[in-house]
Amino acid sequence: PAGIGPEIIIKTLAQKTIYDQCQPLIVGDAAVLERETQFLKIPLKINAIQSVEDAKFEHGIIDVYDLKNVDLTELQPGVVSAMAGKAAFEAVKKVIELALAKEIDATVTAPLNKESIHKAGHHFSGHTEIYAHYTNTSKFAMLLADENFRVIHVSTHVSLRQACDLCKKDRVLEVISLLHDACLKFGIKKPRIAVAGLNPHAGENGLFGDEEINE
Repeated sequence: PAGIGPEIIIKTLAQKTIYDQCQPLIVGDAAVLERETQFLKIPLKINAIQSVEDAKFEHGIIDVYDLKNVDLTELQPGVVSAMAGKAAFEAVKKVIELALAKEIDATVTAPLNKESIHKAGHHFSGHTEIYAHYTNTSKFAMLLADENFRVIHVSTHVSLRQACDLCKKDRVLEVISLLHDACLKFGIKKPRIAVAGLNPHAGENGLFGDEEINE
């Protein structure tokens, strides 16, 4: 709520084409979005609801599953705080719950500030780990996609020094398998998968590192 999420949401849902593609429902704090519409001078009505079935799904109205977890008198845009982190975390957790209960078909998240959720006592390194935890998923990785190009990470949200230490054969094979399965689900019948080297020139046979040889 203290970041760019509310602005992105409002500017996105101001576009009628979004409603031609899906029925968007926002999970968060209605008062935050109300204030943001006024700040942006975008004439959209906020419909605060407590259940999915109460959503109107009409362009011009933003349906907000209102968690009422932000005190506007304390919220400072652009400032990291435990309150903002708690609110953001609770929003992500709620959309996962709604999806698992099959009340919604898919989830999309706004940017999440890792420091703020840590200040709120939730020690996850990012969205990926939160989703894995609350869906009881043990094997997972972050996948980035653009058109027909996809990139999957062996390590995520760790220092470069740690990333090198985490580059192990078993993990690399696990991630290749995850990507292959994901591509099949995307309808790609014969995925072409390339694995990036870790060191310059992929180690040059041990000249610039031995991770490629050993792992």
